[in-house]
Amino acid sequence: MTDTRTHGGYRTGGLWAAVGISFTVVLIGSGLALFLMLEYDERCSQGMVRGPGGLRGIRNQAFPPATVCEFERGDVSSLGNAWVLGALLWVALVVLVVCLFTALVADWFEPRPGDPLVEPRSRTEQVSRTGAAFFVTGSLFLLLYALAGWELFTGPSSACSAAGDWGYHPPRTLEYSFFPPQATCQYASGTTEHLTSDWLSSLTALSALPALVAGVGLALAWRRRREELRGAARPAAPTEERSRELP
Repeated sequence: MTDTRTHGGYRTGGLWAAVGISFTVVLIGSGLALFLMLEYDERCSQGMVRGPGGLRGIRNQAFPPATVCEFERGDVSSLGNAWVLGALLWVALVVLVVCLFTALVADWFEPRPGDPLVEPRSRTEQVSRTGAAFFVTGSLFLLLYALAGWELFTGPSSACSAAGDWGYHPPRTLEYSFFPPQATCQYASGTTEHLTSDWLSSLTALSALPALVAGVGLALAWRRRREELRGAARPAAPTEERSRELP
């Protein structure tokens, strides 16, 4: 008969609620920041954005998403006076990372019931919880990886020319890597550029960490569940042998 003893697990409902709220804030705030970036580089290059001194260059900032116009004596960002949005995005990101990793690491342990932070939980439930966490984090990683590196799967050595019809002068792929998914492209003019945005490539690599932590939790829960099933099956073996010896 299967042993369904109840063990303990940390209460992480509040942490997962904080993860959901902070993720929503990051998603909506980043969308608003991306909207503010529309055509900001053109406005900056056309002199519609004033800054301290002459314009030296334009760059895109990964997080918070922004276009930064670099002047001689300072920078002007597309966020402009919306510095509150930038601060909110950073706070939400920190909360998201801390709560996510705390909730995932909490599933590694199996504390004894009785503590206010511990709730009764069977090992079957633990496998289900850790499996769901691994599925979500792993799916997010695979989605980002597909967006960042799909050209690499068409042929790593020709990844730079896979996204368009270049005629007789396609860009050359100088070097590439599958993790993080990135390639360096050289165009006919001799200039070089990364195939994937640096922020997307870095985000893809970082998204592998939650999936790895969730995978460790799933492996531990699966191992404990298997040991529990083996322990429940051992007492039944001598009983079966004695029943066979009876006339």
